[in-house]
Amino acid sequence: MSKNFRVLASVAMAATLAATTACSNTRDTEEASSGGSASNLVGIAMPTRSLERWNNDGAHLDGLLKKAGYTTSLQYADNKVEQQITQIENMINQNPKVLVVASIDGTALGPVLEKAANAKIKVIAYDRLINSTPNVDYYATFDNYLVGKLQGEFIVDKLGLKDGKGPFNLEPFAGSSDDNNAKFFFNGAWDVLKPYVESGKLVIPSGKKIATEEDWKTVSITGWKSETAQAEMDNRINSFYTGGKKVNVVLSPNDSLALGIAQSLESKGYKPGADYPLITGQDADLANTKNVLADKQAMTVWKDTRTLGDQVAKMVDAIVKGGTVETNDTKTYNNGVKVVPAYLLPPVVVTKEDVKAKLVDSGFYTADKLGL
Repeated sequence: MSKNFRVLASVAMAATLAATTACSNTRDTEEASSGGSASNLVGIAMPTRSLERWNNDGAHLDGLLKKAGYTTSLQYADNKVEQQITQIENMINQNPKVLVVASIDGTALGPVLEKAANAKIKVIAYDRLINSTPNVDYYATFDNYLVGKLQGEFIVDKLGLKDGKGPFNLEPFAGSSDDNNAKFFFNGAWDVLKPYVESGKLVIPSGKKIATEEDWKTVSITGWKSETAQAEMDNRINSFYTGGKKVNVVLSPNDSLALGIAQSLESKGYKPGADYPLITGQDADLANTKNVLADKQAMTVWKDTRTLGDQVAKMVDAIVKGGTVETNDTKTYNNGVKVVPAYLLPPVVVTKEDVKAKLVDSGFYTADKLGL
């Protein structure tokens, strides 16, 4: 967090100590917590508790804003679009200064965000772009195309494709088709891998080839569910990997899918070692980081969501204080109605060799938690 933000946070905290704190209610899918005056309310809508990263994201941003003197309403929607819409409506009725929304379906929030706009509430899209509405003011995320590109480049390097090695059997997966980021992840990877598919160095026995830009949806896993990815991988192995044919590499866009894919491979007799398939991932989830250390996953692209929370907290503070909101991309993220000003953060590749240097030394995990 920047020095200026810490100073502003201290001033805000001092100002709110004399104020009466709002009461809070806690439910399975809703948390309202107070760290300051109700006039400084910030609504935080997260998509689900079922993925580790969203619990971490919500808790981190909530903590930052409370320390800065804001009252927060942190809510999780259990991956149910209507539930998230209802939660956002409830937040709007509380008249927050800002709404921070990590959407479940980026196309479904237009009507409720129109209500926010009518109430002069600013909206920050958190990590997932909100589409088909003019009423999203800012977007904070990582460079999601680069996430996929890093996964594709990792596959190319590890398999020696530039040196002419191959062919290798590839199975591609993509994220949930209702998540705007999923397309960026897949396109970033596919732009790297497609030439090797076309040249025959990467072969897709399941026939899941991507011929057009929208074909990525044919390999998408709804809701980013591990169990759905596991079932899909089971089907592909049972149907297309007979007679000794082996999977060599799996393009998995995130760790939730990678976990299910690894479980499928294990159930089919694949064991870590020289012939174990290369599996990509993203998020550095705890179970997957342990899999990386155990040679059950080759890499994960780490998006240090603490830095995302830090940036969003600064954006919220600038909005409330009437300052300039920092962005670094005003061209890329067209939501179908407008180009949303964005702040992009850089992702990082993590492999077995640098888990300690990147994840432990940075304080993201303790060595004990990873068994190191």
